[in-house]
Amino acid sequence: AVVLCTYLEIGGIDLRDRSVIELGAGTGLLGIVATLLGKGFFVSLFKAIYSCSARVTITDRAAALEFLESNVQANLPSELRLRAVVKELTWGKDLGNFPPGAFDFILGADIVYLEETFAELLQTLEHLCSEQTVILLSCRIRYERDHKFLKMLRGRFSVYEVHYDSSKDVHIYKAQKGSRKDDF
Repeated sequence: AVVLCTYLEIGGIDLRDRSVIELGAGTGLLGIVATLLGKGFFVSLFKAIYSCSARVTITDRAAALEFLESNVQANLPSELRLRAVVKELTWGKDLGNFPPGAFDFILGADIVYLEETFAELLQTLEHLCSEQTVILLSCRIRYERDHKFLKMLRGRFSVYEVHYDSSKDVHIYKAQKGSRKDDF
Protein backbone atom coordinates (compact mmCIF):
# COMPACT_ATOMS: atom_id res chain seq x y z
CA ALA A 1 0.00 0.00 0.00
CA VAL A 2 2.85 2.37 0.81
CA VAL A 3 4.38 1.99 -2.66
CA LEU A 4 1.06 2.67 -4.40
CA CYS A 5 0.38 5.64 -2.08
CA THR A 6 3.78 7.09 -3.01
CA TYR A 7 3.12 6.46 -6.69
CA LEU A 8 -0.21 8.30 -6.48
CA GLU A 9 1.45 11.22 -4.75
CA ILE A 10 4.51 11.63 -6.97
CA GLY A 11 3.00 10.24 -10.18
CA GLY A 12 0.99 13.34 -10.90
CA ILE A 13 -2.31 11.45 -10.80
CA ASP A 14 -5.11 13.94 -10.27
CA LEU A 15 -7.84 12.42 -8.11
CA ARG A 16 -9.75 15.67 -7.62
CA ASP A 17 -13.41 15.38 -8.55
CA ARG A 18 -12.95 11.69 -9.33
CA SER A 19 -14.75 8.62 -8.09
CA VAL A 20 -12.29 6.17 -6.53
CA ILE A 21 -12.77 2.73 -5.00
CA GLU A 22 -10.22 0.71 -3.03
CA LEU A 23 -10.64 -3.06 -3.01
CA GLY A 24 -9.53 -5.21 -0.08
CA ALA A 25 -8.57 -2.16 1.94
CA GLY A 26 -7.33 -3.84 5.12
CA THR A 27 -6.22 -0.87 7.23
CA GLY A 28 -7.55 1.63 4.68
CA LEU A 29 -4.22 3.39 4.17
CA LEU A 30 -4.57 3.60 0.40
CA GLY A 31 -8.16 4.90 0.53
CA ILE A 32 -7.24 7.44 3.19
CA VAL A 33 -4.30 8.71 1.13
CA ALA A 34 -6.49 8.83 -2.00
CA THR A 35 -8.99 10.97 -0.09
CA LEU A 36 -6.24 13.30 1.10
CA LEU A 37 -4.66 13.54 -2.37
CA GLY A 38 -8.05 14.09 -3.94
CA LYS A 39 -8.85 17.19 -1.96
CA GLY A 40 -9.06 20.27 -4.08
CA PHE A 41 -9.57 23.69 -2.62
CA PHE A 42 -9.61 27.31 -3.43
CA VAL A 43 -8.80 30.11 -1.07
CA SER A 44 -11.25 32.92 -0.56
CA LEU A 45 -10.22 36.14 1.13
CA PHE A 46 -10.99 34.68 4.52
CA LYS A 47 -10.70 30.89 4.46
CA ALA A 48 -9.86 27.84 2.40
CA ILE A 49 -12.95 26.23 0.96
CA TYR A 50 -12.77 22.61 -0.11
CA SER A 51 -14.23 21.74 -3.47
CA CYS A 52 -13.67 19.23 -6.23
CA SER A 53 -12.71 16.54 -3.71
CA ALA A 54 -12.41 12.91 -4.68
CA ARG A 55 -15.23 10.62 -3.68
CA VAL A 56 -13.55 7.53 -2.24
CA THR A 57 -15.22 4.22 -1.41
CA ILE A 58 -13.05 2.03 0.79
CA THR A 59 -14.08 -1.62 0.73
CA ASP A 60 -13.36 -4.90 2.41
CA ARG A 61 -15.20 -7.92 3.78
CA ALA A 62 -17.58 -7.50 6.72
CA ALA A 63 -15.08 -8.69 9.34
CA ALA A 64 -12.70 -5.80 8.55
CA LEU A 65 -15.20 -2.94 8.43
CA GLU A 66 -15.21 -1.84 12.08
CA PHE A 67 -11.42 -1.49 12.20
CA LEU A 68 -11.39 0.12 8.76
CA GLU A 69 -14.02 2.68 9.76
CA SER A 70 -12.11 3.58 12.94
CA ASN A 71 -8.92 4.15 10.89
CA VAL A 72 -10.76 6.41 8.46
CA GLN A 73 -12.27 8.43 11.32
CA ALA A 74 -8.92 8.70 13.11
CA ASN A 75 -6.84 9.66 10.07
CA LEU A 76 -8.95 11.99 7.97
CA PRO A 77 -9.65 15.60 8.90
CA SER A 78 -13.30 16.14 9.75
CA GLU A 79 -13.95 18.19 6.61
CA LEU A 80 -12.91 15.22 4.42
CA ARG A 81 -14.57 12.35 6.29
CA LEU A 82 -17.78 12.66 4.30
CA ARG A 83 -15.77 12.15 1.10
CA ALA A 84 -14.65 8.66 2.22
CA VAL A 85 -17.24 5.90 2.61
CA VAL A 86 -16.45 2.51 4.10
CA LYS A 87 -18.53 -0.21 2.50
CA GLU A 88 -18.69 -4.00 2.50
CA LEU A 89 -17.59 -5.74 -0.67
CA THR A 90 -16.95 -9.43 -1.01
CA TRP A 91 -15.63 -9.91 -4.53
CA GLY A 92 -18.14 -11.45 -6.89
CA LYS A 93 -20.94 -11.33 -4.31
CA ASP A 94 -21.94 -7.79 -3.33
CA LEU A 95 -21.81 -6.27 -6.80
CA GLY A 96 -25.47 -5.20 -6.82
CA ASN A 97 -24.56 -2.64 -4.14
CA PHE A 98 -22.24 -0.86 -6.59
CA PRO A 99 -23.37 0.78 -9.82
CA PRO A 100 -21.64 -0.79 -12.84
CA GLY A 101 -18.87 1.31 -14.36
CA ALA A 102 -19.26 4.07 -11.78
CA PHE A 103 -15.61 4.56 -10.82
CA ASP A 104 -12.82 6.58 -12.43
CA PHE A 105 -10.11 4.74 -10.49
CA ILE A 106 -9.99 1.31 -8.89
CA LEU A 107 -7.10 0.80 -6.46
CA GLY A 108 -5.80 -2.39 -4.94
CA ALA A 109 -2.68 -3.00 -2.88
CA ASP A 110 -1.44 -6.55 -2.27
CA ILE A 111 -4.81 -8.11 -3.06
CA VAL A 112 -3.47 -10.78 -5.43
CA TYR A 113 -2.54 -13.70 -3.20
CA LEU A 114 -5.40 -16.21 -2.92
CA GLU A 115 -5.80 -18.10 -6.18
CA GLU A 116 -9.33 -19.15 -5.25
CA THR A 117 -10.41 -15.47 -5.31
CA PHE A 118 -8.97 -14.60 -8.75
CA ALA A 119 -12.17 -15.24 -10.74
CA GLU A 120 -14.28 -13.22 -8.29
CA LEU A 121 -11.75 -10.38 -8.27
CA LEU A 122 -11.82 -10.24 -12.08
CA GLN A 123 -15.63 -10.33 -12.08
CA THR A 124 -15.63 -7.43 -9.60
CA LEU A 125 -13.15 -5.41 -11.66
CA GLU A 126 -15.24 -5.91 -14.80
CA HIS A 127 -18.41 -4.84 -12.99
CA LEU A 128 -16.85 -1.69 -11.52
CA CYS A 129 -15.12 -0.58 -14.75
CA SER A 130 -16.24 1.62 -17.58
CA GLU A 131 -14.13 2.14 -20.70
CA GLN A 132 -12.51 5.14 -18.96
CA THR A 133 -11.79 3.49 -15.59
CA VAL A 134 -8.14 3.15 -14.61
CA ILE A 135 -7.21 0.20 -12.40
CA LEU A 136 -3.99 0.48 -10.39
CA LEU A 137 -2.81 -2.66 -8.63
CA SER A 138 0.37 -2.97 -6.59
CA CYS A 139 1.76 -6.36 -5.71
CA ARG A 140 4.81 -8.49 -5.20
CA ILE A 141 5.20 -11.29 -7.69
CA ARG A 142 6.00 -14.09 -5.26
CA TYR A 143 4.62 -17.26 -6.79
CA GLU A 144 3.55 -18.76 -10.10
CA ARG A 145 -0.07 -18.09 -9.12
CA ASP A 146 0.69 -14.33 -9.18
CA HIS A 147 1.78 -14.68 -12.82
CA LYS A 148 -1.41 -16.68 -13.44
CA PHE A 149 -3.52 -13.78 -12.15
CA LEU A 150 -1.69 -11.30 -14.38
CA LYS A 151 -2.33 -13.59 -17.36
CA MET A 152 -6.04 -13.76 -16.43
CA LEU A 153 -6.12 -9.96 -16.04
CA ARG A 154 -4.47 -9.50 -19.45
CA GLY A 155 -7.18 -11.70 -20.94
CA ARG A 156 -9.81 -9.12 -20.01
CA PHE A 157 -7.95 -5.81 -19.79
CA SER A 158 -5.01 -3.99 -21.33
CA VAL A 159 -2.32 -4.26 -18.65
CA TYR A 160 0.96 -2.34 -18.36
CA GLU A 161 3.55 -2.21 -15.62
CA VAL A 162 3.85 1.49 -14.79
CA HIS A 163 6.25 1.36 -11.84
CA TYR A 164 8.61 -1.00 -10.06
CA ASP A 165 10.03 -0.30 -6.61
CA SER A 166 13.14 -2.48 -6.47
CA SER A 167 13.82 -1.72 -2.80
CA LYS A 168 10.47 -3.26 -1.82
CA ASP A 169 10.11 -5.59 -4.83
CA VAL A 170 6.65 -4.17 -5.59
CA HIS A 171 5.18 -3.79 -9.07
CA ILE A 172 2.39 -1.39 -9.99
CA TYR A 173 0.18 -2.35 -12.90
CA LYS A 174 -2.27 -0.16 -14.77
CA ALA A 175 -5.22 -1.94 -16.38
CA GLN A 176 -8.07 -0.66 -18.54
CA LYS A 177 -10.78 -2.14 -20.72
CA GLY A 178 -10.00 -2.10 -24.41
CA SER A 179 -6.61 -1.75 -26.03
CA ARG A 180 -5.93 1.95 -25.57
CA LYS A 181 -2.69 3.21 -24.06
CA ASP A 182 -4.20 6.47 -22.86
CA ASP A 183 -2.28 8.42 -20.30
CA PHE A 184 -4.20 9.44 -17.22
